[in-house]
Amino acid sequence: MAIEDAPTSWFRRKVKEKSETAHGVKNAKLRLMTIIVLGTISLVTLFILSLTFGTIHISFSDAISSTVYLIEHWGNPVTLNDQIIYLLRMPRALSVIAVGAGLAAAGTVMQALIKNPLVDPYITGVSSGASFGVALTVLGGVLLTGTYSFISIPIAAIVGAIGAFFLTMALAEGAGGRAMSYVLAGVIISIGLSAGTTLLMTFNSEKLHGILFWMFGSFAYMTWDNAIMITIPVAVILAIILFYARDLNTLLLGDEQAQQLGLNIRALKKIMVVLVSVLTALCVAFCGVIGFVGLIVPHTTRILVGGDHRLLLPGSMIMGGNVLLAADIACKTLMVPTELPIGAVIAVIGVPFFAYLMMREGKRYAM
Repeated sequence: MAIEDAPTSWFRRKVKEKSETAHGVKNAKLRLMTIIVLGTISLVTLFILSLTFGTIHISFSDAISSTVYLIEHWGNPVTLNDQIIYLLRMPRALSVIAVGAGLAAAGTVMQALIKNPLVDPYITGVSSGASFGVALTVLGGVLLTGTYSFISIPIAAIVGAIGAFFLTMALAEGAGGRAMSYVLAGVIISIGLSAGTTLLMTFNSEKLHGILFWMFGSFAYMTWDNAIMITIPVAVILAIILFYARDLNTLLLGDEQAQQLGLNIRALKKIMVVLVSVLTALCVAFCGVIGFVGLIVPHTTRILVGGDHRLLLPGSMIMGGNVLLAADIACKTLMVPTELPIGAVIAVIGVPFFAYLMMREGKRYAM
């Protein structure tokens, strides 16, 4: 009798496991929808709040009125409040949201590629590579001329970011390809590129003001032209990354099993490296170096919705926009009329978070 019941017990156990898995996925999707709904409400509220703060204070109700008017009339500001919101604060807020979503997504993808939650664009040297490219352009005089001069900085940032990420990957894989090797390789590459940037600054001291402000991170000088050059490409890249969410899930199973399932790992990694590098470069090209967003946000979102990238990526994007917009509001309000550098504000939060994460997860990624 016991032998006859064995298949039935096995079947029931499998049905139960499948039911529990489906229930877990359903709960994760529910949590994601909650994050998206609440995150969107929070984002809209923070967006309006960001329009109220600055040297000239605008009330929340006036900010809403001006925003509705500007949307209905496709711009065309009339009053002083309209002009301040439309020309200064609105492009800044939109850029902050795009950069926050972009950096969060970049960190999520990097953690999947390297299979290590201790990495992000800042730690892997990508941000430093973008910084070096911009410093070389601004301080070294490597600028395009004529009609295309306005794209010199983003091109330099993209080239620097891609170069830095490839160097980090090559060095880490040459050292054995262990998860912690990527962190150490990123630190080495970052130190080297930072040293190069420091040397450029030393030999071009008369141009330091602009580059120093950029290196600390700031959205203070954001214009509509800059905002468009950030938001549209970032939105396109984010859409492409979402398309690869299933492949990123497969990659987490391990290289051998992913290949057995028909995934071209080499091609996927090359595509993701280029996308993440370009995404990071676009995010820091106009606002400077902002670290740890790609570390804090994906890890927090993963706790809420799990490791499924179909849920993790959109959740990280919405949370990234909220976190960076809240930080930007803090930068404008904590020491009025002085504005704090957003890179430093994020680092104040990011450094202890990284220390906590390293102590918690580091033993799993030992050399």
